[in-house]
Amino acid sequence: MPDPAAADPAGFDLTGFNTAPADVLRPLLTECLAVPRWVDAVLAGRPYPDVDALLAGSARAADLSDEEVRAALAGHPRIGEGARRGGVSAAWSADEQSGVAGAAADRLAAANAAYEDRFGHLYLVCATGLSAGEVLDDLAARMDNEPAAELRVAGRELGKIAALRLGKVVA
Repeated sequence: MPDPAAADPAGFDLTGFNTAPADVLRPLLTECLAVPRWVDAVLAGRPYPDVDALLAGSARAADLSDEEVRAALAGHPRIGEGARRGGVSAAWSADEQSGVAGAAADRLAAANAAYEDRFGHLYLVCATGLSAGEVLDDLAARMDNEPAAELRVAGRELGKIAALRLGKVVA
């Protein structure tokens, strides 16, 4: 079975995921989404008949409370910045944000700061496949949201990121 601390955790097939001890999967699932209730729900849903069922179970469990969203956001790096800690999620984050690196770093830093001043938490988007310009456009559009609505948007983005990462776990 793959080591949960390894930089590339892919290696579980669905059967391996379904049969791995919970204590082996728990740290890796926490790297996908640092919400203990979500981790417990994904583990409790095993065995999954296929990857689509696993992702559907993940999505159902990713209906996060405001407190869960805030806690999960606290562990994410800012868009355009490196991860605050190492491990699997740092490697995943770098890959997910690969399209937003480079020349727009100063604009992203300023936009992140304005967003955090407005909402009190960091801006998060599932950045896979997005350019820096697309991320900046999304951030600007979300600045008009009411804080409670924006927290729900951030929660949905956490769910998207969790699904993307979970797909990597069961590659």
